[in-house]
Amino acid sequence: MKAKTITTMSAAMFGLAALAEAPSSSGWSYEPGSGISFSETPIVTAEFGVSFDSRYMTYGVIDGKDPIIVPGATVTFFDWVYFGVEAIFDATKGNGKRGGYGNRAGKYTTLDTFVGIAHEFDLGETLGALGVDVGYMYEYMPRLDDEVGDTQYFTAELSLGDLWFEPTLAFERDIMADNGTYVNFEIGHTFELTESLTLRPAVGQGFGNSLRTKGYFSELEKVEGFDHGGLMDTSLRIDLEYAITDWLTLGAYIAYYDYLFDGNMREAAAAYNGEWGAGEDKTWNVVGGLSLTATF
Repeated sequence: MKAKTITTMSAAMFGLAALAEAPSSSGWSYEPGSGISFSETPIVTAEFGVSFDSRYMTYGVIDGKDPIIVPGATVTFFDWVYFGVEAIFDATKGNGKRGGYGNRAGKYTTLDTFVGIAHEFDLGETLGALGVDVGYMYEYMPRLDDEVGDTQYFTAELSLGDLWFEPTLAFERDIMADNGTYVNFEIGHTFELTESLTLRPAVGQGFGNSLRTKGYFSELEKVEGFDHGGLMDTSLRIDLEYAITDWLTLGAYIAYYDYLFDGNMREAAAAYNGEWGAGEDKTWNVVGGLSLTATF
């Protein structure tokens, strides 16, 4: 099996190398980091990555106090259609034990599969390119006492990455568990420190309707029956990316999350963090992480 795998990989790499060296008159080309193209039209690109996060965070609150490891892969066709998979692994035993799952160190806790359509549309010199991404995701969670924790999401995102403040509006609708809706608006700017190194500070603000927050907070003893929509997490984040090669990127980030603008939300966030953060009843969290991404 090992020899077969090596042979298959060698053949694939030889094929890509031959494609990269093919005469331009053939129309086909391959460039590391940009994928396979025909007559300068993208045909297929693949991205593989793994990240390490110091805590498992969702909507600015703790879903797991201990570190997680997140591998994933995405394949995109014709610069339009993509599909992928992503898993979340507990790096230690703490998250699983607090959640009633036992020791799940090194085991996956969530498996996400997703598909969507994404493309950039030229809006002219003033606005630049409009990024549009519409997708569907199925989130599978291992069973606990035959309880089904799976859910499905409809997602959408709009971005204007050519503007100085790079605004992004992200939308998420849970269409299986609670029909909750979450929206996040973010602005930031990417500074090119060197040819290979970029720094991007950003600030974001989340909003959840009553169904979203009820599904997340209502079963907590301290805010039992919580049913209140409004402004949720405010985030301050700094990303640092270093291009090791044309196709391999190393990333690092640090982020601060807090519930600043709604007293009811602050109370709920503190209760949630207290339950999943080992007794830390506070509205804010600081988290950091590392990532490695390869694009072919």
